[in-house]
Amino acid sequence: MQLSNPWKRINVNSEISLSNKIGVVIIGRNEGERLLLCLKSITGQTKQIVYVDSDSTDNSVENAKSSGAHVVALDMAIPFSAARARNEGFYKIRQLYSQVEFVQFMDGDCEMNAEWLKNSFSFLQPHPDVAVVCGRRRERFPERSIYNQLCDIEWDTPVGETKACGGDALIRVDSFEMVDGFRQTLIAGEEPELCVRLRAKGWKIWRLDFEMTLHDAAMFHFKQWWKRNIRSGYAFAEGAFLHGKSDGKHWVRESRRSLIWGLIFPVLAFVLIICFGYWGLLLLLIYPIQVIRIALLGSKTEKIKWLYAFFLVVGKFPEVLGQIKFYFNNYFNITARLIEYK
Repeated sequence: MQLSNPWKRINVNSEISLSNKIGVVIIGRNEGERLLLCLKSITGQTKQIVYVDSDSTDNSVENAKSSGAHVVALDMAIPFSAARARNEGFYKIRQLYSQVEFVQFMDGDCEMNAEWLKNSFSFLQPHPDVAVVCGRRRERFPERSIYNQLCDIEWDTPVGETKACGGDALIRVDSFEMVDGFRQTLIAGEEPELCVRLRAKGWKIWRLDFEMTLHDAAMFHFKQWWKRNIRSGYAFAEGAFLHGKSDGKHWVRESRRSLIWGLIFPVLAFVLIICFGYWGLLLLLIYPIQVIRIALLGSKTEKIKWLYAFFLVVGKFPEVLGQIKFYFNNYFNITARLIEYK
């Protein structure tokens, strides 16, 4: 079915049935004031809310209960993953509100736009072949660090039919149950992996031209950014391992890029140095050349273009470490643990 400017179709009467048909699942741990903002932004749109807590030591559970949300406290004796938390939240929503047809997944460090549920619900109703919709996620404080700015750029993906969503998305219940939800063993990249399986069943994923959520990455240090990229590399490797032979070749390209720039070129440079002395260092000029190439192709401000290009290239090194970590764990059958950056 061909869709023409679908994000412009808004049914103003959709609010009548919206509150009964949509449930919200929030996951979090020690989010503090951010969780309060998250809950406040949702309670005005629907009361069908489940908060899944992963062993918070602050007052997150009490805050969620006082806001009217049902709380699921995860058993932390079982290996934690965001995928597992979201699944348990979904099961609770279905148990409490059997009439729910759509579930909005959110992270506890996000605040929902006041019009998002109405807009996304209005789009999904007349498009039964669409399983997932997401919108524009923005960083709340991009000016506070280059790492927050990098996240804000990352969230700004093209509008229209797409291959994947992120952690904030509205998902059709029937489609979610058809593929048995998120793959709980994944420690990262569970949303794109879910979308791979949905698309294999004929469902579509759509990004709407609407504001969806404000996110607070709270990344202020290089170490945080480095760990986040290790996690990305891990997700690339596992995604390619699971679905690399599918039609979409899920994350094969991303995995190869990380391996080439983060491992093959450095190893090759080392070999050339052994063989030809310092002349071998000339190969490393490929890195500043790549930074220049990416920066010149960018459309942001001059400062942001160069910073983005620099970190995109440097990011291949922690990404390849994440890939190595995945293959090591997979070979020795080691249970993966969450790679946290904050």
